[in-house]
Amino acid sequence: VENTGFIYYYEMKIVWRIHNSCMEAENHTEVSQLLLLGLSDDPKLQPLLCGVFLCMYLFTVLGNLLIIVAISSDSHLHTPMYFFLANLSFVDICFTSSTVPKMLVNVQAQSKNISYIGCLIQVFFMIFGGMDNFLLTVMAYDRYVAICHPLYYTVVMNPRFCGILVLISWFVSLLHTLLIRRLTFCVGTEIPHFFCELAEILKVACSDTLINNIILYVSAVFLGVLPLTGILFSYSKIVSSLMRISSAGGKYKAFSTCGSHLSVVSLFYGTGLGVSLSSALTHSSLQNSVASVMYTLVTPMLNPFIYSLRNKDVKGALRRLLNLPA
Repeated sequence: VENTGFIYYYEMKIVWRIHNSCMEAENHTEVSQLLLLGLSDDPKLQPLLCGVFLCMYLFTVLGNLLIIVAISSDSHLHTPMYFFLANLSFVDICFTSSTVPKMLVNVQAQSKNISYIGCLIQVFFMIFGGMDNFLLTVMAYDRYVAICHPLYYTVVMNPRFCGILVLISWFVSLLHTLLIRRLTFCVGTEIPHFFCELAEILKVACSDTLINNIILYVSAVFLGVLPLTGILFSYSKIVSSLMRISSAGGKYKAFSTCGSHLSVVSLFYGTGLGVSLSSALTHSSLQNSVASVMYTLVTPMLNPFIYSLRNKDVKGALRRLLNLPA
């Protein structure tokens, strides 16, 4: 009897383990859909949100696409500065195209679903959006070399070096996406956002996210703190160099080439700071989502307008591209 009871105990223990394993597999590994809660559940706001986001998205894509075509078609703009600007426009198009269309489809279909693969794609391009920091830093360094060391400009800013700088950010984006693949999610996981933001995904994951958080903090330093430090260093050197120029006209002409870049930097880091403060001061998912609209849509939409309005070379290239009178 004792042996029978002993055997029965272990049989039940094995069955319980198998049951738990099956439930874990069902709840975690078989997840193919996640839920995006969006910006609002109010049916009256849905048409307004859809119209506003659609207009902003079309302006973003059209404006950045014009910048890319103008730079590609005009030989005068085949320089490192405009190579990085074309990459910046390409990143902005990819970033907004991975998030906004899905949100518009969900609003129209009154659905909150997003596929697991679609979520991974959004994560990749969201991190890829962090490449903006890196590109703005490289553009600041480009201006520093052009103004402070003009004789070495073509040697330092060679095509191979520029290509390597761009590829580094691609690698960082891919690393984050591969690390997300190791996470598991429960059935019915809800993401309190209108797209799969990395920080929100790590909060709702059902598995250990320690490694992901460590990589997130490291990349935040690599793509956040270091780029801003580089920009401030470059412009400190530029200002120091301009102070040694005696002619007021020479100072203005040299610094005017930095005007567009400074405007974009101010807009980018200003909205980023606003989002960070919003996240720190409030725990409201809605307010955080609204703040995120600034860097996911507003900044990419305004970048081409800033460069086309403040940069004579880009304005000239756009006029020639569209056959407009000077």
